[in-house]
Amino acid sequence: MKTKTSSKSQVNPALRFTPYAWSKLLYFRDRGDTEIGGFGITETADLLLITDFLTVKQNVSGISVSFDDNAVADLFDCQVDIGKRPEQFARIWCHTHPGDSPEPSLTDEGTFKRVFGSCDWAIMFILAQDDSVHARLSFNTGPKAQINLPVEIDFAMGFDGTDFSAWEKEFKENINPIALSVTSQPIQNKSIGSILDDDDPILPLDWLEEFEKMEPAERQFILDELSANPELWNQDEGVIYI
Repeated sequence: MKTKTSSKSQVNPALRFTPYAWSKLLYFRDRGDTEIGGFGITETADLLLITDFLTVKQNVSGISVSFDDNAVADLFDCQVDIGKRPEQFARIWCHTHPGDSPEPSLTDEGTFKRVFGSCDWAIMFILAQDDSVHARLSFNTGPKAQINLPVEIDFAMGFDGTDFSAWEKEFKENINPIALSVTSQPIQNKSIGSILDDDDPILPLDWLEEFEKMEPAERQFILDELSANPELWNQDEGVIYI
């Protein structure tokens, strides 16, 4: 993470946040112990400068975010009504990880491809608890390409002060922490497509490999769930039920 104090143009592009947008994102990340998702809002003249972070109604857990479809549609309608184009509000997907790893999970990758794969371009941005970041620009037309972007806070941009009361109101209205759900279907019987389309948070297919990649806090979250809900683990069949 770098800071930028000059407004001079750069040869190498970077995803930049105004101090206001960055402060709001940090507030939402630290407000609870779950993932938080939203959209980076930009201006016409600079589509890589995030001036605001907006959330919608969503169900969240320590390993997942699920947006309410109607809330997303309402947000997009409001942005269009104030004169913004889709590339200013619907191309940068921002979310947080409660652990210290910003690397995308299998679910993150599947969601990014499924939801943003039809856009001409899109960015997946992830902020971890220790302020480490992952930002990837994906071009989905022409020869196609994916580029990792550096991330900066642009202090050259003028900004207003923080607004904790408004942010707290938005958090309470939109963020709904949920527990992992339990069904009678073993994970082996679910297709990758159905898993990525599920609204309920789930463990990934390759759960052991994914588990080993998790930060200690995320691994402990899974272990606590298994300990509190032993029915999730069928020791006779050696599978996890979700």
